[in-house]
Amino acid sequence: MTQRLSMRAAIVGVGYTDFSRDSKRTVLQLAMQAIDAALADAGLARRDVDGLLSYSLGDSVPVTTVARALGLDEYGWNNDFAGGGSQCASILGDAAMAMAAGLAHTVVIYRALNGRTGKRMGRIALGAGDDGEEQFLAPYGFRGPVNLFALAAQRWLHDRGIGGPDMAELVVRQRAKAAGNPKALLREPISVADYLASPMIASPLRRLDCCLETDGACALVVTSPERARQIAKRPVFIRAAVRAGGAGAGAMDKAGDHPTRIFSHYVAPRIFEAAGMKPADIDLLQLYDGYSFLLPAQLEDFGYCAPGEVREMIRSDRLDIDGDLPTNVNGGLLSEGYVHGLNNVVEAVEQLQGKCGERQVAGATTALCTGFGGSFGSAVILMLDGAA
Repeated sequence: MTQRLSMRAAIVGVGYTDFSRDSKRTVLQLAMQAIDAALADAGLARRDVDGLLSYSLGDSVPVTTVARALGLDEYGWNNDFAGGGSQCASILGDAAMAMAAGLAHTVVIYRALNGRTGKRMGRIALGAGDDGEEQFLAPYGFRGPVNLFALAAQRWLHDRGIGGPDMAELVVRQRAKAAGNPKALLREPISVADYLASPMIASPLRRLDCCLETDGACALVVTSPERARQIAKRPVFIRAAVRAGGAGAGAMDKAGDHPTRIFSHYVAPRIFEAAGMKPADIDLLQLYDGYSFLLPAQLEDFGYCAPGEVREMIRSDRLDIDGDLPTNVNGGLLSEGYVHGLNNVVEAVEQLQGKCGERQVAGATTALCTGFGGSFGSAVILMLDGAA
């Protein structure tokens, strides 16, 4: 189902902690730091909040705990979504729907985790959440995302004739964008040789193809369009949001002929239909790059190149900050850090507000952000007032 949310909600503040490998803070402390920063950015107080939304994989802090820490005597719409990166774009749609239904007036969205010093994604054990089938997949290495999606990456890259040197070029260019981002965990330039010397984690994914285990938090403040125009200089409006999926890389044993199909196959047509827009209307792409191959896969699915053309695209300057299709200009999850994709959304908001200094995309008024969860995920289109 598509969600046409045009101009029913707007982002008026963003906040974030530093991104690190050792925060020396609890997840609650990280969440509160990011939320307070977002409220300060919006010019609002804690008492103004009446809605809280978050998502996690058992590695965060519940919204009810955060509400108590905020000192809220009363609060309205709140929810903890089960899931990781698949939720990072569409959770803005959930906030907009709550706003449109009159369930809340000021919603805070946050994602907080100690992804390096706390619960790490690679340390997944068979547990109560696994159904009977998954116990038979575990002996073959289907535990943890890198092992699963490496198989999809291997087939997808092979089918398009994309090899290690091509992916090296992509990763090197992504790191170069992070050089001008003071938030980025990794800012040192790398070479093609550095990439090819990087340890193989699960073929064909090397260490430099994988996102960063990160301690940190991000938060956004969402309110009504009317209030947004009163309190923010450049509110960023939620044009449309979609959450969708189907058979593919997320469940390869049931994928049939489509083991490499990722979420964007399902999401791409729906998000543009919901927004009443087309790919050419987007000025900035902030695409979920938990693994490097997801960038070219999404570029195909969202209609920015035809199948077979993506190899030339990732070797060109088109995706650079001053290119015609600037993509992940913060360095993305590969270099800035990994707050389950919400940091990419924060970057999109600040880019549209013109706050990004030397990495600023000139004249950007619209942005597409995505969230990955195998063959299930989400997308949101953000825009300035009057951009479309």
